Amino acid sequence: MTQLSDNARGALLMVASMTAFTLGDICVKGIGTSMPLSQLLTLRGVVSTLFIGILAWRAGALHLDFPQKDKALVLLRAIAEVLAAVFFFTALFNMPIANVSALLQMLPLTITLGSAVFFNEPVGWRRWCAIGVGFFGMLLIVRPGTEGFNIHSLSALAAVASVTLRDLVTRPLSRAVPSLTVTFATSAGVLIFASLWSLGQDWVPLTAANTGLLAGASLFIIGGYSFSVMVMRVGEVGFIAPFRYTSLVLSLILGYLVFAELPAPIALIGAAIIVCTGLYTLWREMRLQARQAKTRRT
Repeated sequence: MTQLSDNARGALLMVASMTAFTLGDICVKGIGTSMPLSQLLTLRGVVSTLFIGILAWRAGALHLDFPQKDKALVLLRAIAEVLAAVFFFTALFNMPIANVSALLQMLPLTITLGSAVFFNEPVGWRRWCAIGVGFFGMLLIVRPGTEGFNIHSLSALAAVASVTLRDLVTRPLSRAVPSLTVTFATSAGVLIFASLWSLGQDWVPLTAANTGLLAGASLFIIGGYSFSVMVMRVGEVGFIAPFRYTSLVLSLILGYLVFAELPAPIALIGAAIIVCTGLYTLWREMRLQARQAKTRRT
């Protein structure tokens, strides 16, 4: 049997990770407003935090033996993840899943923009143009000034902003902080917030359908986390990263099959624009890194 290359294995793991996360979102959307969001996040958080905690414990990563500055960054990252979860699921319950997924594909663009603004990273005119075109694609999806634009559209954009903040905060972390420590702290932060939030709300009894969907959401998020950890250890980032857009394709297909959701044609055009500009930004980033590496060697 022919052995797969590292790039091929990395691509398959990325597809598996995106598939797991998307299926988890489908399960959560299936629960919808039949359960308070605080209860949903608490129950799902118990399972995911326990699983990540076991992984971190086995890897010897359950400690706070790193600089105070890093502790503050880990805390800020957890807060950003809390905001991202609340805004994302609020949008997910009230918008087609493909629209929400398409907006999240803006992350390569927003992170590039944030890196230029906060870290003074050089961004050439080509990538500035890509960012501008990508934001135009975003406008085609949310369509401000039309009937389709509402508070839920703003929730989706707030989720993008929160995830961007989370990823930007991760960059200055020193190598002394294990990745599993960061992941565990983030998951635990969401669980603590959701638990406190749920104290002021009435929990609803779990039906058989909701229990099954909640179990599915928990298992899929565990799978998503596991595959995402594996994918960082194999292959080249430039080859693997584009397979992240698998989630958008799956969201389109499953959104139609499960919820009979079909985004407006103009939203599909906007999604295509965001994907193309995101891929171009990733390609330019890899070329820049290769050029810098070549300069250092000479």
